[in-house]
Amino acid sequence: MGIVNEVVSLACSPAPSRLIERDEHLLLSPPHSNPVPVTLWRDHEPLSVVHISQQYKAVPFAPPRGVYESAQLRVEWQTMDNRQPFYHRNCDVDEISYQIDGERTLMTELGVVEHRPGEFSRIPRGVAHDNYGRRESHLLFYAPAPVTEERSPARQSDIVSPPFPGWEPGPVNEAVTQCLGTPGHDIVVAPVDESRLLAQAHAEEERLRVLTGTGAPGVCWMYRSPGFRLGMVRHAPAAERTYRRTLDADEVQYQISGHRTLVSQRGIVELGPGDFVRIPLGIACTSVCREPNEYLTVFSDRDLPQIAETTRTAEPYTPERLAALQP
Repeated sequence: MGIVNEVVSLACSPAPSRLIERDEHLLLSPPHSNPVPVTLWRDHEPLSVVHISQQYKAVPFAPPRGVYESAQLRVEWQTMDNRQPFYHRNCDVDEISYQIDGERTLMTELGVVEHRPGEFSRIPRGVAHDNYGRRESHLLFYAPAPVTEERSPARQSDIVSPPFPGWEPGPVNEAVTQCLGTPGHDIVVAPVDESRLLAQAHAEEERLRVLTGTGAPGVCWMYRSPGFRLGMVRHAPAAERTYRRTLDADEVQYQISGHRTLVSQRGIVELGPGDFVRIPLGIACTSVCREPNEYLTVFSDRDLPQIAETTRTAEPYTPERLAALQP
C-alpha cells in the first residue's frame, strides 16, 4: 500500500482521461463517520459475481440465459448441442456473439460463419439467422442499431451450401422480435422456406465480419455505438497498481481465461474463467494477477442491472487482504 495512480476516464466519449495520485488505503477504506445527524450517503452492496461454468454439460435445448439487462443492452449466455429451432430476425438491435467454447455454425442471409473459440461476429438489425452448435457455449450482446466494428475483420462469412454436413431443408419457422430479443417479445412467427432464405446471400453484397483480438497486452476494442462499447482485455502481472474510474458507463467484465483479483471501492473478489461481474460507473477499481489472463469488457451508458442469480460477493477491504495480493 502507498501512493497509487487513478485514471479517470469516459468510456463512451473521446474526451481525454485524467491521472490522479491517491493514497490507496484511503481510496479503499469506508468513509469517516458522519459529522452531522443527517443521512448524507447510502450503504452500498458489495460487487456481485455470476458464475456459469465453461465446461460443457449436456442439457435439453433452452432459451439463452439472461445475465444483465437494461432498456438499452442485454447480455446473455447460451449453450447448444443442436439446432436452434427457428430463424430469428431482430427489429431493433444488432446482435453480437462471442464464442466461448466448442463449434457453432451461424447461418444467415449474409452467409455462413463457422465460429471457433475467441471469435466475435455481429448480425445487423433485420438479418435472419439460425445456429447449429456442437457442445458449445457463447455470449450474446443485443445493442440498439447501428453498432460499428472498431477493427478490421479476420475473415468474413461465406456462401456455403449445404451450410453444414448432413443439413437438409425442413419445416422451420421465422420469429421476428423486438425489445432486445428478450423471450416473450415476438411480433410474428411464421413458416419460412429455409433454402430460399439462405440463398438470399447471393443477392447481398454485405457479409458478416468475424473479429478476433490482437494478442497484445491491454484493451483491444471490438464494437461501439453511442452508448455501448465492447472490447477484449489481455492482462499481465505488474509490480504497480493503477486504478481506473469510469464516469459515464457501467462496466461488465467476463473472465475468459486465467485468474485475477478485482480490487474495488465495493470490495475485493477473486475472478476465474466463467465469472461475470458488474462495476457501476464512478467506482475505482484495479486488477491484481500472478498469471496472464483475459477478459471481456462491456460498457453501457445506462444502468445495467444484473438479472441472473448471484454466485458470490466481494469481501470488504482490509490492509492485510490487500497486502497479500502482491504479484
